[in-house]
Order: sequence, then structure tokens, then C-alpha cells
Amino acid sequence: MAQDHLQLFIAKMKIPFLLLFFLWEAESHTASRPNIILVMADDLGIGDPGCYGNKTLRTPNIDRLASGGVKLTQHLAASPLCTPSRAAFMTGRYPVRSGMASWSRTGVFLFTASSGGLPTNEITFAKLLKDQGYSTALIGKWHLGMSCHSKTDFCHHPLHHGFNYFYGISLTNLRDCKPGEGSVFTTGFKRLVFIPLQIIGVTLLTFAALNCLGLLRVPLGIFFSLLFLAALILTLFLGFLHYFRPLNCFMMRNYEIIQQPMSYDNLTQRLTVEAAQFIQRNTETPFLLVLSYLHVHTALFSSKDFAGKSKHGVYGDAVEEMDWSVGQILNLLDELRLANDTLIYFTSDQGAHVEEVSSKGEIHGGSNGIYKGGKANNWEGGIRVPGILRWPRVIQAGQKIDEPTSNMDIFPTVAKLAGAPLPEDRIIDGRDLMPLLEGKSQHSDHEFLFHYCNAYLNAVRWHPQNSTSIWKAFFFTPNFNPVGSNGCFATHVCFCFGSYVTHHDPPLLFDISKDPRERNPLTPATEPRFYEILKVIQEAADRHTQTLPEVPNQFSWDNFLWKPWLQLCCPSSGLSCQCDREKQDKRLSH
Repeated sequence: MAQDHLQLFIAKMKIPFLLLFFLWEAESHTASRPNIILVMADDLGIGDPGCYGNKTLRTPNIDRLASGGVKLTQHLAASPLCTPSRAAFMTGRYPVRSGMASWSRTGVFLFTASSGGLPTNEITFAKLLKDQGYSTALIGKWHLGMSCHSKTDFCHHPLHHGFNYFYGISLTNLRDCKPGEGSVFTTGFKRLVFIPLQIIGVTLLTFAALNCLGLLRVPLGIFFSLLFLAALILTLFLGFLHYFRPLNCFMMRNYEIIQQPMSYDNLTQRLTVEAAQFIQRNTETPFLLVLSYLHVHTALFSSKDFAGKSKHGVYGDAVEEMDWSVGQILNLLDELRLANDTLIYFTSDQGAHVEEVSSKGEIHGGSNGIYKGGKANNWEGGIRVPGILRWPRVIQAGQKIDEPTSNMDIFPTVAKLAGAPLPEDRIIDGRDLMPLLEGKSQHSDHEFLFHYCNAYLNAVRWHPQNSTSIWKAFFFTPNFNPVGSNGCFATHVCFCFGSYVTHHDPPLLFDISKDPRERNPLTPATEPRFYEILKVIQEAADRHTQTLPEVPNQFSWDNFLWKPWLQLCCPSSGLSCQCDREKQDKRLSH
């Protein structure tokens, strides 16, 4: 009888125990599979947000994100340029591994109808999470290519790299996209248009004078040929000026062009609405949102609510508008009670573009704080970027972590959180950040980080285990111009080879932990282990380069140049390539 009562008691207790078990499983599942929002600014300097020390730019929402989570103070972009940095971010791999690093001067895509882009065999974190049941979206800038062989194959498009939804621009924001803001092709115009026209003009005048003086008889055909050549150059130049904007600056929704050329009117507000609507559509489903702002790459812009309101001109207006947008997303998560179950990451694709000065002398680039250099070079100002992560349920608020981390680390971090196994057929250079963020580890998993200037190995960072030192050795450095300045102002960005750099033998060595401004290179006299440190770094560089397979160069001239057959245009727009379905849809909705 006693045994029967015991069995009955156990049977009754099974039900609440099972309920508790399932509730625990559900809670554990939620904690391990958070919603994920990855926010990336464009060309934002580490010295721009208030939480990184700026006292005059107002960024209360980015600061709120930092105070509610972890601020990384040595967070590094895998490349100091947009396209390769974003390729590394998406794949967790150095861009040289995928052919997304250039051997020439131009290190980013400048035409939507180029055939280069993120290769189809690369695996993005979006693809991994989509395979795990996540709803995935990219809102904003892509800049990783569009098509390969025909304008409808979309082989590099976000939807072919794991995203369910895309709203934004396939290329990048450029001065040429906004009338009156100048051009990124000024140097090219000078070399290919103005100088040839001047030579032709001087030649024509010289021949005419010699002809008139009877010193040389110049056939009439030569005059006509030179005039025809001048007319051809001028026609191509004017055609480029007229067509570049509509052919390269357009908004897409998935595979469809919805605004060509794109309008800057309330552009950040439109991106914010799209991001908010995606979140609202997926309150019952785990989601991945990559919110990739056009701010603060030139051409700078802001809506009337922000124009002229900051203390830093049009650049400050753009930063403060972006911060407002971040706040809208944070507020929405609170309203929907999703904040505790959402991991948010905020960063910039590289450092501020210090050479960005308008034709009127206005500073259009941001602040890299105390750090030297900026976008397009591997001084700390070019690669040390904001890195903020918040996940209230898991990450303790108010932390600051000084260990070296990389934007490549997001790939393995979100993959593990989503329950996705990492690919085993390739090297993943990123490291899972969660042990650092949760306080389970006090030391970065990156003993070595390799800093590339386009496809050239430029510098190596070594953080020895059980040491506070962080050694950084430069094999070459850019030649700043004017001499003594903090950038390459004559060429607008620094280049990576030839007369644009100075090679160092032995390499230039710094201890970043003691000299973050990189002002005092070490010598055998100031560092007794000088040659020993360089030997370890060189051996690490040699081991690393041996892991690099030969891959197709996505920046070869064949892949980089504009191809008419890959050019996208609005349906039924004829040769004008102009439409505005955004405005049309807005009218229909009212």
C-alpha cells in the first residue's frame, strides 16, 4: 500500500517537473537564440560618439547603447576601406581570402555594373542564420557587388547571400550622387579629360601658327582629326557627368529598382521605417537585421529636422540624425518587449575620412580621437572603430573591454548564438566574442591580427598571452602629404604601393598599450627584445600568408570596369533610367 501511494505521488509530481523542465528549455532556447541587430555606420570615427569621449557631438542613443552593454575600446576593422571591411564583416574572413582586396589603387567598387563582388562560394552569417530559421534583412548600404554575367543573375546581390529582404543601395553613397557636392573622379577627370584637351588645344594652336607663318604645312585632315578627338573626349565627359548619377545611385527593394536616381529627402527616415517594419513583422520569429547606414560617408545629408542643428556643420548634423535613428530602433524594441532578447551591435566599417574637405574648405570628415591617420590606412585612426554590444538578458551593463577584437568576430559570435555550426571547409579568422562579453575570459582569442592595405600585408599586431603589451609592426607606412599632415590630402586617400609608401627594414615597431598614438617607434636601444619581437611577428606573418589560397581577383580591371550589359535601369524608363516608385507608392497610400 505504501508503495502504491509512493508511485501515485511520483506520478503526480512528474507533471509539474515536466512543466518546469519545458519552461527552462524554452528560456534557455530564447537566451541562446536572440534576435540580432547589427548596426554599421559608414566612415564614423571612434572620436565621434559621446561614449568614446566626444564632448560636442550629441549622440545620446549610441551612448545609451554603450551604458547598457559593453564598450570595446580596441575594436578593429579588418580593412580601412568600405568594400573589403564589409566583406570581412560578412564572412568572418580577411578579405584577401575571398579576392575582395585590390592589388591596384582603387580598393572599392565604383560602378553598379561591375562584375566583381562577394563570390558566390563565400558564406555569410546571414546565410548561416537563415538556415537556422532566422528571418534576415539588410537595410541600407551593401557595396559588395551585384551581378556576374547578366544584369538579371544577381550573383552578388544580398538576396543571394542569405538575406530574405533588401532595401537600400547596392553601391555606396558618393559625392557624385548628390548634385553640387563635387566628384570622387576629380583626379581622373584631370588626367583623362582636362590634360588631353589642353594638349590637343596647344597642338592645334601650334600647328595653326606654324601653318600661318609658312614654317610647316599641316594637312587639313590633322586639324579635323584633332578636333574630332577633342569633341569625342568632351562628349564622353559630358555623358559621364549626365549618366553616372542615375546609373549608379539608386534605391532597390529586393531585386527591383524603386528610385533612380535616389533622393536624399528623408532618406535616413525611410531606412529607419523599413528597419522598424521588418522588426514588427518578425516579433514571433528570431530575426537578423543588418542596418547599414549611408551616414556619414560623403555626400553628407540630413533632413530639415537636423540640418544646421549641430556644432559640427553638415557632418555633425548627419551624425546626430543617425543617432536619432538608433534611438528609434531602441525605443521600438522596448515597446515590443524585445530588448532583453535582442543582441545589438554598433560599429563603423572603418575610421573617419580625415581628407574629406569640401571645395569650400568645410571639414566633411569625422574625428578619430587621439589616434593617428584615418580611412584607407592602417594607423590606429584608420582601423580602430566604435564597438558596442548590448544584450540585457546576458551581458552585464556598463562594461569596458580593452582587449583587441575585430569586426570579423561578429560572424562566429552570431553563428554560435543561432546554433549554426561554422563552415569546416575554410579558415574563419574571427573569434567568438561571448566569453569576453560574459566575463568568462579576460584575454582576447586573437594573439595575432593582420592589417591589410588593400591586398598588401601592411602591419601585424601581436598580443602575447599573459602579457599586457600589444606590439604592432609596420612593413610599410603611407607617405602623408603635405609632409607633417595627418593624411594623404593630395590624393584624397592613401595608396598602398610604389612611391605612395615607405618600406621599413627592420619594420617600424610600436607598443600600442603604451603608445596608442603611434608617435614613438621603438628601437633596439629603447626595447631590449626588439629583434626577438620582430622575429616572432615575421614568423606569424609567414605562417599566415601560407594559408592564403589563390583566388579570383574581384578587383581585376575586367571585374572592376563598367559593363553596359550589367547595367540596371527602372522598368519602362527607356534610356533615361529614371523613376520614383517611392513617391508614387506614397501618393497611392494617401
